[in-house]
Amino acid sequence: MITLKGRSIQKIVEPETGLTLLDLALKHKVDWSFSCTRGTCSRCRCVVTEGAEYLNAPTDAELDNLEDEEFEQGLRLGCQAVVRTAGPVTAKLKPFF
Repeated sequence: MITLKGRSIQKIVEPETGLTLLDLALKHKVDWSFSCTRGTCSRCRCVVTEGAEYLNAPTDAELDNLEDEEFEQGLRLGCQAVVRTAGPVTAKLKPFF
């Protein structure tokens, strides 16, 4: 199961491999911020507190937009974090503003 915590809405959804955390949030009507879906605006920034191993490795867009210490804190871009395999994942929207 994947737990998505948006600005005010939290939902537990089935994992779907190949979809990003942002895709899942939009599909299940979780209030997740975003502007570009390409990894350049960082509005979909989130902290993954559980299950990072079930997601893809950070993409070039994430490496360009997030600092090393942010990765250490579990931060990812929701539009770039793709569900690789089924497993428990918890992600909370953590926008800059």
